[in-house]
Amino acid sequence: MPKMKTKSSAKKRFKVTATGKIVAGQAGKRHGMIKRTTKFIRDARGTTTLSAPDAKIVKGYMPYDR
Repeated sequence: MPKMKTKSSAKKRFKVTATGKIVAGQAGKRHGMIKRTTKFIRDARGTTTLSAPDAKIVKGYMPYDR
């Protein structure tokens, strides 16, 4: 039986923690920083864990990272 393939886009954007949660970069920081509040920019630094429904979708893209 052949191995399942991981989506290349998913492996570039997401990481699985030791407890099985999905870590991703914060959204909304690519452009348009002038119109964003300082509080938004400050709070959107680094990474965040995805919600359960979103994590379920991403885990389907990475079959061997469970």
